[in-house]
Amino acid sequence: MNKKQKKVLIRIIAAAVLMILFSLLPIEGYLAFGLFMIPYLIIGYDILKKAVKGILNRQVFDENFLMAVATVGAIILGDYKEGVAVMLFYQIGELFQGYAVGKSRKNISELMDIRPDYANVEKDGKLEKVDPDEVETGSVIVVMPGEKIPIDGTIIEGNTTLNTSALTGESLPREAKEGDDVISGCINMTGVLKIRTTREFGESTVSKILELVENSSSRKSRSENFISRFARVYTPAVCYGAAALAILPPVVRIFMGITPQWGEWIYRALTFLVISCPCALVISIPLSFFAGIGGASREGVLVKGSNYLETLSQTRYVVFDKTGTMTQGVFEVSGVYHNQMPEDKLIEYAAYAESFSSHPISKSLKNAYGKEIDRTRVTDAEEISGKGVVARVDGVPVAAGNHKLMEELGLGWKECDQAGTVVHMAVDGSYAGCILISDLLKPHAKEAISELKKAGVKKSVMLTGDAKKVADQVAEELGIHEVYSELLPADKVNKVEELLSQKSDKERLAFVGDGINDAPVLSRADIGIAMGALGSDAAIEAADVVLMDDDPLKIAKAIKISRKCVRIVYENIYFAIGIKIICLVLGALGIANMWLAIFADVGVMVIAVLNAIRALFVKKL
Repeated sequence: MNKKQKKVLIRIIAAAVLMILFSLLPIEGYLAFGLFMIPYLIIGYDILKKAVKGILNRQVFDENFLMAVATVGAIILGDYKEGVAVMLFYQIGELFQGYAVGKSRKNISELMDIRPDYANVEKDGKLEKVDPDEVETGSVIVVMPGEKIPIDGTIIEGNTTLNTSALTGESLPREAKEGDDVISGCINMTGVLKIRTTREFGESTVSKILELVENSSSRKSRSENFISRFARVYTPAVCYGAAALAILPPVVRIFMGITPQWGEWIYRALTFLVISCPCALVISIPLSFFAGIGGASREGVLVKGSNYLETLSQTRYVVFDKTGTMTQGVFEVSGVYHNQMPEDKLIEYAAYAESFSSHPISKSLKNAYGKEIDRTRVTDAEEISGKGVVARVDGVPVAAGNHKLMEELGLGWKECDQAGTVVHMAVDGSYAGCILISDLLKPHAKEAISELKKAGVKKSVMLTGDAKKVADQVAEELGIHEVYSELLPADKVNKVEELLSQKSDKERLAFVGDGINDAPVLSRADIGIAMGALGSDAAIEAADVVLMDDDPLKIAKAIKISRKCVRIVYENIYFAIGIKIICLVLGALGIANMWLAIFADVGVMVIAVLNAIRALFVKKL
């Protein structure tokens, strides 16, 4: 509870104590008026001030105006206790609302804690703390254990463990060593690091994320826009309705020759005003979305606005990129086939033949060999574009490449039935076998597709530039409904356009990509989800939802969070409007008194706000 809320709480307690005390005393007339005005002004002076300010600014019809008119009217009629009670319970409701907003904002502010306060720059052998904005690209900064990495860069000295939980929502630490790229917002846990910055602070990952979260409230959902428009029409309408209720029945009674009963009808009108206050809707709907965004951010799911949260809840089609999204984008040797020598010897020849190449396939062969490469053993190395490499290893001719290389060398080769990238090997002029290299599936990829089906996704589709055999095997293993392979980036956009035309108007299509080369498709889908986007500018810019780690299970979780949030929004809308309509009718008929009006206003608001807070709790989804 902040200082402002504590002051309100003190005012509430003081006003409540005085109201109860004066209610027990046998006082009447001007003495009662004077005494009850003390708790009334203690608890309501700020509401009266806002109401007057609104009238002066020609923005008359708001909840402050309704509360001021209703309570002042009650006091004029001599209902001092009820006038104070209405203002008191209204402030209690506002306190609940403030607490709920504060709790939701705390999750956002925890994310905001990733903003570093300073950077350590080494000058003349001493560390000097400077504002991160002042550090130029290419500068060397020092990050001590326990400090946040202030700017994106590359480690030039030191090893450490990084805590990325503020960015990803995951507590598992990551190892980092010399030569690794690191991003701002992570916490250095163990070693001292020297980092050469690769960006200015304003362009760093932490700045991009903070800007995204800070701007999320400006993108409002249809529900929020509807409530805003509703309140602008509804509040003046009920004010005029209350005025009509206060004046027309007494006038009609005068013409009928019976007692007008002005006091009773004015009391009914004031009760009508208190009941009609739209606080529950105006406060709880934005709060529900704000809480939903806050709860999602705590799980490492950044949603750019409540409009995207609402769209995500309607997702029935999910389209995936393959590499880097459902697979790790890391190639590994997964098998050796048709080999004419021991597997480890064949892999050794392949690793040495490919040792001068920077291709990802070459890297996977070196990793499979697992020993340091002695390049003095390799001579006459030559890369043949589009086919492979030839070299001499320990004086023995070795060739490693695709079937076209084998054909060029005049050697027979054998087909590999497994899906993946095949490296055919020839040693000393004879075919020696083939090595299969595969892109590994992410650990939770299969479970992620299963969870999406449970979440009500009708169709999952995978788009890839890979060969058909590889794509079909991955799709079958994951349980994906449809797969389209050998696509260029432009083909992916066209395929998404085709899928968009197949769905109904109420259904939404989400595209999930790694955000680096999928920006056009992310932008074209109803909602773009960038996955594993830690440090990716393209993802943060192009996507509507950003998953800050590589776990595909977060896709289903993001959809479940959005659906829970939207469900809470509609619960609050139906509940608040339903109760108010019932109580307005009872108030107009004279059945409801001011105490029921207080429940219809403050009670409904408190219940709606407490319901909205539920959107924060997303762990078990």
